[in-house]
Amino acid sequence: MKYITILVPDGPNNLSSIVGAYKILTRAYEYWAANGGTAQFKIQLAGISGEVGFFGGLFSVKPHCHISSISKTDLVIIPSLNHNYDQAVQDNAEIIDWIARQYKSGAEIASVCTGAYLLASAGLLDGKSCSTHWLAADNFRSRFPKVKLQADKLITDENGIYTNGGAYSFLNLMVYLVEKYFDRQTAIFCSKVFQIGMDRNSQSEFIIFKGQKEHGDAMVAEAQVYMEENFQEKISVEQLSSRFSVVRRHFDRRFIKATGNTPLEYLQRLKMESAKRAFETTCKTINEVMYDVGYSDMKAFREVFRKVTGISPLEYRNKYNSETA
Repeated sequence: MKYITILVPDGPNNLSSIVGAYKILTRAYEYWAANGGTAQFKIQLAGISGEVGFFGGLFSVKPHCHISSISKTDLVIIPSLNHNYDQAVQDNAEIIDWIARQYKSGAEIASVCTGAYLLASAGLLDGKSCSTHWLAADNFRSRFPKVKLQADKLITDENGIYTNGGAYSFLNLMVYLVEKYFDRQTAIFCSKVFQIGMDRNSQSEFIIFKGQKEHGDAMVAEAQVYMEENFQEKISVEQLSSRFSVVRRHFDRRFIKATGNTPLEYLQRLKMESAKRAFETTCKTINEVMYDVGYSDMKAFREVFRKVTGISPLEYRNKYNSETA
């Protein structure tokens, strides 16, 4: 018998990732068993309260059991949280300790979206790669500096720990786990039944870049404002460091420490975010947008755009601008 435990934490969390995970995994088991699968699976909801309310009591979930009744499980799924992460961690100290014990006992752990806050609070992500919703990336990075956050990744898989990006991308994680715990054919079946794309690995095109501003370094903050107001110009890092009377190497170190990006990466992200908005809202050609954001080399522009978004400028424009498409 294999056990899959979907947690129902106390306090604010998202109902969709609990219900969605349960529905996909139970359907996967039904299909797998009907097509020759021999192992038995028990898929259960577990928490620390008999009932947890959602959306002001409009919905509620009654877990099958209390976590204390589960001595051992094979896979733990942590759902996504709402935005009060401090409260969620405080309300679920018992669950966090239980997650850590289960991992030490051999269980694999999967966190959905901002469920990574509970996983990181258990100390299981230190030194490991992790993804979460791009909107929470700056907050998560400042709270858990020992974690190797990769906010562009849709799914990370390392040492029996799985994490995924934001919102409804948890559906892709569920299909990924179906293949891991059942087989490829069952994953394909779930992909088709629930209409979830297979093998998606990036959330880059969905990220809206705003830059890390919660760092407290006044010089870097001033440099960010200057770059944001002048990104269309040809700005070199040497010019920036000279403008703020700082040696180039020291400027780079301070900027990376504060923002998580090199100055050049930050400039590129600003340019690409402006290009994305132009593709979404105007009928400008790719050449026109390229020049507007300060590029003159089409090959370089395309390469940086694809690096940032995961798709080409033409693909992005056709996907997000109905008029040009």
